[in-house]
Amino acid sequence: MNKAKIDMTHGPLLGKLIIFTIPIILSGVLQLLFNAADVIVVGRFAGEASLAAVGSTGSLINLMTNLFIGMSVGANVCAAQFYGGGHHKDVKKTVHTSTAFSIICGVVLIFIGLFLARPILEIMGSPEDVIGLAALYVRIYFLAMPAVMLYNFLAAILRAAGNTTHPLIFLTVAGVVNVILNLILVVFFNMGVAGVAIATVTSNYISCGMLVAFFTKQEDALKLEFSKIKIDKKILNRIIRIGLPAGIQGTVFSLSNVVIQSAINSFGTAVIAGSSAAASIEGFVYVSMNSVSQTCVTFVGQNYGAGDEKRVKRVIFECLGIVTVVGLILGNLAYYFASPLLGIYTDSSAAVAAGTLRLFWVCCPYFLCGIMDTLTGGLRGLGRSTVPMIVSLIGACVTRLVWIATYFQLHKTENVLFFSYPGSWLLTLTVHSICLIIVYRAWVKRKSSEVRI
Repeated sequence: MNKAKIDMTHGPLLGKLIIFTIPIILSGVLQLLFNAADVIVVGRFAGEASLAAVGSTGSLINLMTNLFIGMSVGANVCAAQFYGGGHHKDVKKTVHTSTAFSIICGVVLIFIGLFLARPILEIMGSPEDVIGLAALYVRIYFLAMPAVMLYNFLAAILRAAGNTTHPLIFLTVAGVVNVILNLILVVFFNMGVAGVAIATVTSNYISCGMLVAFFTKQEDALKLEFSKIKIDKKILNRIIRIGLPAGIQGTVFSLSNVVIQSAINSFGTAVIAGSSAAASIEGFVYVSMNSVSQTCVTFVGQNYGAGDEKRVKRVIFECLGIVTVVGLILGNLAYYFASPLLGIYTDSSAAVAAGTLRLFWVCCPYFLCGIMDTLTGGLRGLGRSTVPMIVSLIGACVTRLVWIATYFQLHKTENVLFFSYPGSWLLTLTVHSICLIIVYRAWVKRKSSEVRI
């Protein structure tokens, strides 16, 4: 057994949850540093318009990629359930099917980015001094999509096997390369937005290449053999059944964020820049909480495969406790240190003020979002991905769209706009809680009936 792997189905639980989560948090932070380094470098060396251009593309990029990245959740759940049930041949099929499918998704995304970046930015109402630079950044960035997709799928499978350490190592190397290239291309070669985009593309291919090499050297069910890369229809159908709703859910959230970004754009370049910087800071809090959700998915998936309902229940409750503590501490620290943190991105006092206001409304109650995501993780680990998709569609997307289309139109202030975040989280997590209780009890009842028979 690889020492980097964690046994999720036996022994003490809380310590394993924390040990498993920490590398995921650090990996997520490093991935965010790719974009944060872009934002900081252009903000300091290329001006406010370039900062706004790079920072404002986050919601657009997520909108265009989340549907495909969500599929990796399906790969994670499938691999975790197969591992828990001892079906190693199916784990191997999952590795090769995921490899082929992710590359196809990545190539499709290249063309989506090239042809749809500018039209969507126009729909979002990007200012004239921002839209050209933003479109350029997105088009170059999307050249990395095959690497991004393949990395996400393989890292998800590695998590399912209990290994979160190696992705962290690979991202550390790629992150250092990204920062160095940012400085070289922007500061010394004055390439601005194009420079940071090229640096991000390069670093993504480096991290992906290292992960692929790692899989080819494995001796167990995780071993990747290029000659066996093909799609197994049965496995792919299972990945899509679980992953597609997760992808749609991610897209739904991104859609609502695009609508909010469009509203932010109406306040001008300074507010766009401040909100972009704040969003970058929020990202570090979010990935920390979302890492707990990923842990919940994997641990629930393995123990669901092993048929241990008591351990599944413990996983969910302990993950909810962890994510609440993480969200409260990190979220409030982000707001408390808002001025110095935002000052890293920009020296514009107007942008800092706008960013501080956003951090108040988003980061202070951010633990609600963490609880919401962890409940979603529990449902996905139990093999139920459609339920959280529907709940999120109504609770997050529809609620925010209605809020912006009605109350915000009557009171066009940043306070009213940003309130849509915590309001939608509270509503959605409440419904998720009810759904998880129903699904869990139905599973336990079904298992009990099968035992009696």
